[in-house]
Amino acid sequence: MSIVRKQLIVKNKQGLHARPAALFVQIANKFDCHITVIRDEEKVNGKSIMGILMLGAEKDSEIIIEAEGEDAGLAIIELEKLVTSEE
Repeated sequence: MSIVRKQLIVKNKQGLHARPAALFVQIANKFDCHITVIRDEEKVNGKSIMGILMLGAEKDSEIIIEAEGEDAGLAIIELEKLVTSEE
């Protein structure tokens, strides 16, 4: 089983709060793989809205997305688009 890991800078002006967090979870839940998001020492389930909000990831903060499973690569690509989009 493959693990894909990607370090990203949050570009969305709202960070990963409210709507972007909900979109992140919605995208993550389309995939079968297990998704973990890491910020500093905090690790959360990428499919949990509460987890994503707990990260408190502001614009320009650094996060790591880890995906493990069959469609891990695809999940990372989709989530990267959201995180690095400035909208």
